[in-house]
Amino acid sequence: MDYAAALLDETRAFGELIRAGDPEAAVPTCPGWNLTQLFRHYGRGNRWAAQIIAERMDGPLDPREVVDGKPPADTDAAIEWLHDGAQRVLDSVAQSGPDTPVWTFLGPRPASWWVRRRLHEATVHRADAALALGHDFTLAPELAADGIGELLDLVPALLVRNGSGSPLADDQSVHLHATDDGLGATGEWTVRRPAGSDTVSWSHEHGKGSVALRGSARDLFLAVTRRVPVAEADIAIFGDTAVWQNWIDHTAF
Repeated sequence: MDYAAALLDETRAFGELIRAGDPEAAVPTCPGWNLTQLFRHYGRGNRWAAQIIAERMDGPLDPREVVDGKPPADTDAAIEWLHDGAQRVLDSVAQSGPDTPVWTFLGPRPASWWVRRRLHEATVHRADAALALGHDFTLAPELAADGIGELLDLVPALLVRNGSGSPLADDQSVHLHATDDGLGATGEWTVRRPAGSDTVSWSHEHGKGSVALRGSARDLFLAVTRRVPVAEADIAIFGDTAVWQNWIDHTAF
């Protein structure tokens, strides 16, 4: 997958939603935010990541220290600011070197790690904007499936940050199965808690779980990112629904 091209495409699509929407419109999937706040959060986040990469930082950057972290008041200029921020991520990776280690939520990783992270920040916030405005949200199955895997990679760090404990008991597992044609093994995920561990691990594995969800990759992506409840999506759920609810309650991003 061309993460760089997808990041620019998703950022443009997000920007067009913002341009067409009421800046004061509430974003139900981000309680307390309106479209303007969502826009600033995503746009500043790209510049934040780009600065971490460019300065080869070994620790997080204070968001208040992001260079040009506030968008212009003019709408067209603000959209250009948005696009420029995504391009800065790519330029910073190219200039620093894609394999150069920098700080991430998961510890030191190659600078190129941030391209995928910012891509899926774009997909989920485009979903926020589309849902807030009552627009359809479409996402290619391959991109949605990659987003699910990327989120599962982040879960151990989320558990540490949230201090909420493991979302699974030792004998519990979650299985996700995307029904889209062509995904093959990349459209299945099994998440378990290793015995004696406080974290979780996952694999592209077919099998039964304590709870299993079956639906399109797009719908599964919205469910695991807590954007749409399973009951409101075209998803079939099997097994112990309390296990799924506990997973959702413990994996807020």
